[in-house]
Amino acid sequence: MNASHITIPSHDGQRFDAYLSLPPKGRGPGLVLLQEIWGVNAHIRAVADQYAMDGYVVLAPDMFWRQKPGVDLQYTESDTQQAYQYMSGLDAAHAQKDLVSTAQVLRALPQLDGKLASLGFCMGGRLSYVLAASGAVDAAVCYYGGRIQDNLGLAAQIQVPMLFHYAELDDHIPPTAVQAVQAAFAGRNAEFHVYPGVGHGFNCWGRPMYNQRAAALAHGRSLQWLAQNLA
Repeated sequence: MNASHITIPSHDGQRFDAYLSLPPKGRGPGLVLLQEIWGVNAHIRAVADQYAMDGYVVLAPDMFWRQKPGVDLQYTESDTQQAYQYMSGLDAAHAQKDLVSTAQVLRALPQLDGKLASLGFCMGGRLSYVLAASGAVDAAVCYYGGRIQDNLGLAAQIQVPMLFHYAELDDHIPPTAVQAVQAAFAGRNAEFHVYPGVGHGFNCWGRPMYNQRAAALAHGRSLQWLAQNLA
């Protein structure tokens, strides 16, 4: 893969790291890829490379850099405890500005050819939603975004197409939460998919809840949707 790390200037005069993965042709539409709570770890870098092979210029920012730069955790019990601490310590106001800074840097890259979207998983799914509300991206994908249902006041600010993937048996996001998000986007340019018989985190092949069929189906739907909405 043609991958590297670049630095992004923050709104308050600092700099933070992001993983950049380029497509085989070197140019393409953009994708801000937003991490789960374990940081920009091997799985997220692999997902970035996966979407780069699909033709996207992918930039995955380190969202925990203000607490500890370079968080790269595994799915062990001890690492997961650390991951929850980092998530709890994430400053929402700074995070929103760091997301916008990432999108601005991606949009300015010479390799970008066309529009850009955001795509995130769990915590990153919520951050993708937040980034969409900022108006800094042209479309957004949210995989089982945690606590979107608690931030529905942002829905009215979103003017871009949205794609939501949810798990039927999600032990973090109950059906009532999914229904609340669906209601907030009723009549809007938003597409929802609920995957039967699977749990939270079904896309992550490093975790026990990984489901190949659901992950492949969601990936295919995301690619089709991105191709249509970033045209």
